[in-house]
Amino acid sequence: MSVLAIDAGTTGVTALIVNVDAVVIARGYAEFSQHFPSEGWVEHEPREIWAATLSAARHALDALGQDGDQPTAVGITNQRETVVLWDRETLGSARRAIVWQDRRTADICEDLRAAGHEPRVAELTGLRLDPYFSATKLRWIAENEPHVWALVMSGRVAVGTVDSYLVARLTRGLHHVTDASNASRTLLYDIRAGSWSPELCEIFGVPIGALPEVVPSYGVIGHTDPSCFLGLDLPIAGIAGDQQAALFGQACFTAGSSKCTYGTGSFVLVNTGDQPMFTSTGLLTTVAWQHPDGRLTYALEGAVFVTGAAIQWLRDGLGIIETAAETEALARSVPDSGGVVFVPALTGLGAPDWDPHARGSILGITRGTTRAHIVRATLEAIAFEVRDVVDLMVGEGGVALPELAVDGGASANTLLCQLQADALQVPVVRAAVLETTGLGAAFLAGLATGVWSGTDQIAAIVHRDARFDPEPRDDRAHLRWRSAVERSKSWATL
Repeated sequence: MSVLAIDAGTTGVTALIVNVDAVVIARGYAEFSQHFPSEGWVEHEPREIWAATLSAARHALDALGQDGDQPTAVGITNQRETVVLWDRETLGSARRAIVWQDRRTADICEDLRAAGHEPRVAELTGLRLDPYFSATKLRWIAENEPHVWALVMSGRVAVGTVDSYLVARLTRGLHHVTDASNASRTLLYDIRAGSWSPELCEIFGVPIGALPEVVPSYGVIGHTDPSCFLGLDLPIAGIAGDQQAALFGQACFTAGSSKCTYGTGSFVLVNTGDQPMFTSTGLLTTVAWQHPDGRLTYALEGAVFVTGAAIQWLRDGLGIIETAAETEALARSVPDSGGVVFVPALTGLGAPDWDPHARGSILGITRGTTRAHIVRATLEAIAFEVRDVVDLMVGEGGVALPELAVDGGASANTLLCQLQADALQVPVVRAAVLETTGLGAAFLAGLATGVWSGTDQIAAIVHRDARFDPEPRDDRAHLRWRSAVERSKSWATL
């Protein structure tokens, strides 16, 4: 038996076919375009996400071959908070998707904050007023694109996150659903009640009837339509936001277990069990997953917006590297960053600073600065961003962190893993399968369909690739980093 996992990320879609031993036996990948119509705006074309999904799945199935272990279920994981609107009948897109990185709603957040809504929003959702989350994007559409919003209000156009859109496409519009982990990132979901909140929908002006049904994170919710999806009739049996899926893929099933995924951004999550943990700082309280019987497992999260995207920017924006893989050797060619500090606030700052008006900065440049110093400063910035989040979790959240499990593409960089262990002063343990978002989606779907009997079996087959023990850290370098972060704040308002 095997499971097909669809991982719809920020820059592309990965399809994994995972067998009962948690081995990825086939994979496919397809990118889609990034659209930047204005400063701070990021959009995706939904039909390109769907085309990439079909392409990635086709490549994985072709790689598997007719004689391979054919998948018996589908699991979905996705970039969170991104808002998609589509016609319920034609499934065509009413507009481009507004991506989680998009900063256009900063003023809306300020207005809601000035009106005194943030304490109540935080109490119900575990989140904060920030452009990151979905509801402010929907309010922006309502205020700026009344012709589109009229279709939403009439019921013709559905709204949802990327998982909802993919389920609609996979089932030819038969199901309009999301799971609790994705719903908990919208600012419209009451994480204690486990349902959409009429009060929050009223605050943000979103009709509750336009929202998808919230379903458990594992359990069969429908079947793929063969005429839409490569001739396949498979149960869709697992859905989770990418970071919660990675937590599941790392087998972090017990309270206190944690992971960090290095993707476009970096996200540290700690399983807090069946009770939500709230803090007064920059950490988020979120649903990790919902069980079929309705029980919720919660997590505490630190969300860093730009980490892997900073390396991508070095390649595509500055052109100082050709591939992400070369960053390790280049960074190792110098003993340190030469005093250079890079704050990758390319889409503002997430945890712990939460400043949508911050902008990226590179400080400490001299005539002796080389591209190697800038690349090493980028890796140091990633490690420092994660340290800032973990310091909050340990110091103010009261979370014990004896080690940190890591995954995601950038964790293949051995130097980054060592820098991270040094910054945290705890061991960093790297997953054998770095694509744990997709692995988690596979586990969820397989758990629902009998591929795996329970979480104990899953935990027994999740393996680690390497362990990095901490060496002495340079606290002065971290102080320089924090000074640079302060200088980057509110830059867009000057």
